[in-house]
Formats: sequence, structure tokens, C-alpha cells
Amino acid sequence: MNPIEIILGIVLLLFAIAIIIVILLQEGSQKNLGVVTGGADTFLSKNKARSVDAFLSRWTKFIAIGFFVLVIVTNIILYFVV
Repeated sequence: MNPIEIILGIVLLLFAIAIIIVILLQEGSQKNLGVVTGGADTFLSKNKARSVDAFLSRWTKFIAIGFFVLVIVTNIILYFVV
């Protein structure tokens, strides 16, 4: 294996781990189904959750786009250069 392949593999692995972590930190979209059984949410807790979810959603998009671009660039480099 070339050093280029090892470096690109490590970077791809880091992107994959990052996207998994960011997705697992997000809350589900059906979190309010159990409101009948209790657990009253205040106005501040709802807005805080929205801001954190919006932040994680934005980072999920950036990491996913970076991952796909990196995969395409890696395939181009390994096909044409190596």
C-alpha cells in the first residue's frame, strides 16, 4: 500500500466516525409522541433542543458532503495517479 492510500483511508475513516457520532447525537423527529403520559416541556427546553438539533443537522450535512467529495476524489486519485 502506498502512503497516499493509507492517509486517504484514515481520513475516510475519521469522516465516517464523525458522521456516525453526529447522527447518533440527534434526537428523533417523533419525540413528542409520549406527551400524554407526562413530561411537560417548557418553552426554553423546546427552543434549546431546536437550536442543538439545528446545529447537529447542519454539521451532518457538511460532514456528509465532505465524505462524498472525499470518496470521489480518492477514487479519482487512486484510479489515475496510483
